[in-house]
Amino acid sequence: MRAAVLILGAAIAAWIGLGQTPPPAPEQPIPYSHKHHVGTLKLQCTFCHENKDPGEAMGIPATAKCMGCHKSVKTDSPHIQKLAGFNEQNRPVPWKRIYQIPSFVFFSHKAHISAGGTCTDCHGAVAEREVLRKEVPTNMGACMDCHQKKKAPNDCAFCHEARN
Repeated sequence: MRAAVLILGAAIAAWIGLGQTPPPAPEQPIPYSHKHHVGTLKLQCTFCHENKDPGEAMGIPATAKCMGCHKSVKTDSPHIQKLAGFNEQNRPVPWKRIYQIPSFVFFSHKAHISAGGTCTDCHGAVAEREVLRKEVPTNMGACMDCHQKKKAPNDCAFCHEARN
């Protein structure tokens, strides 16, 4: 009986994500320092990551957004030249995703921001990072813990079916 309880406990912990080690930072096609752009230059997250209607997802910036500054800033950098090449070809930079919510989970950036959530709640101390890696787990346990701390609804249907 004790072995069955231990196995069940381990299975539940794995399912909700307890004890997971965050993966290493993926190698990106162009190095990008959030520490410089957000920390030093004080750019707001929403300056690059727009929340277009209906507001459920934040966007990855188009190369044209980056080139708004980089047409005259660090133009001799090979990385900026690579960025400019993507822009000239009207192609997005093939960034490697760091955070991905499972498809069976409904997550609204708009709702979380409206409720007082911050980018750091889910993405960590981005303004302090030269290179981003997944710091905050995106699993059921982490979400339920955050909802509990913030006294937000924590019932299954709240996240596991699209709300209108």
